[in-house]
Amino acid sequence: MASVKKLLGDLNKDSFISLLSKLIGEAKYVQNNPPELIPQEDRVVKHVLDSLLPFSTTTGGGPLLINHVTYFPGRGNVIVEYPGTVPGKVLSFVGCHMDVVTANPDDWEFDPFSLSIDGDKLRGRGTTDCLGHVALVTELMKRLAETKPKLKSTVVAVFIANEENSAIAGVGVDALVKDGLLNKLKEGPLFWIDTADKQPCIGTGGMIPWKLHVTGKLFHSGLAHKAINPLELAMEALKEIQSRFYKDFPPHDKEKVYGYATPSTMKPTQWNYPGGGINQIPAECTISGDVRLTPFYNVKDVIKKLQEYVDDINENITKLDSRGPVSKYVLPDENLRGRLAISFNETSAGVACDLESRGFHVLCKATEEVVGHVKPYSITGTLPLIRELQDEGFDVQTSGYGLMSTYHAKNEYCLFTDMAQGYQVFASVISQLED
Repeated sequence: MASVKKLLGDLNKDSFISLLSKLIGEAKYVQNNPPELIPQEDRVVKHVLDSLLPFSTTTGGGPLLINHVTYFPGRGNVIVEYPGTVPGKVLSFVGCHMDVVTANPDDWEFDPFSLSIDGDKLRGRGTTDCLGHVALVTELMKRLAETKPKLKSTVVAVFIANEENSAIAGVGVDALVKDGLLNKLKEGPLFWIDTADKQPCIGTGGMIPWKLHVTGKLFHSGLAHKAINPLELAMEALKEIQSRFYKDFPPHDKEKVYGYATPSTMKPTQWNYPGGGINQIPAECTISGDVRLTPFYNVKDVIKKLQEYVDDINENITKLDSRGPVSKYVLPDENLRGRLAISFNETSAGVACDLESRGFHVLCKATEEVVGHVKPYSITGTLPLIRELQDEGFDVQTSGYGLMSTYHAKNEYCLFTDMAQGYQVFASVISQLED
């Protein structure tokens, strides 16, 4: 089906940059950090619809079937369908989300909320994650509608709301799946376009956010023998917890197959205590962190183990290493014991894509053909929505054409040449799936 690739041609640079400029101009209004910042994704939807409605059955101007689905006012999703001729034969590009992470203009070298161009660099919040992909897939669907190739496969694009924050549910792809609006996509490969660096991302990590609250006894630091130092207890307890975690959840053999950059990890990322003078040993402190878990281990098993570690340390607290001759975690004369309590916030599980899938094979072939090499990779970053799709029976493969180095970062940018290659990869995928 070389004719499909020939019809679709190359990414139209002027059209793409014109659309992307409009989308980045909305980035300020689609920052997702509730309750302060609740995105209005319909501001992005408007520009997508302006591009595609002239080629839709809605206006009579073309073949595209367009469904603007809204569960919360101003926070829409868009499902765009280019119909094929064979019932049940479908491929989809999903995951292009219309919200972005926050950006503080004072921290940037350029305005994050307007598109600026520096040679090949397209700069602004959302260029890599994920408004660049919204523009890219919009341009793909527009070209399909303009050139009208006779395809066996129905090609579906799904632009979603509310990917960057899960505090408010029932807005985006979770609601679309619940309502059955994506069911037909189970009949073919689903390409989730929200990663980076032009290579298939075949594995992600689960996440278990945890808090370890430690209680000791406050006292003057010059009389340390009368205190239970929660800072020392927290450090020694966490060391023991981490040691047990890495014994119970060591690097898994499949991590090599999937090319994970790291195995599962459990580590602190934040430290908090109530405050006080430098000469006070505080009464309590909290260490927070996360577990990043490869998908070959079960989230519930890890939570159960972490709780067991804490319970055992509390039961045997006198066996825990201490620090110096008066460091202790029990004051028998006062009937006081230091203690630990662990709690967990919302968890998510990782994904291992199906390496036997037709979708995976065509994505690899297209990537090698266009980029010049293919090297699938895996990371323990999280994409919780795709695990939910996989659990629902979708064949999820993931890729993306922004830059990992600027993902969620200050001074975010993507490269036009990378996006242009992404367009060619999509054309190759469509073409291969016709055979």
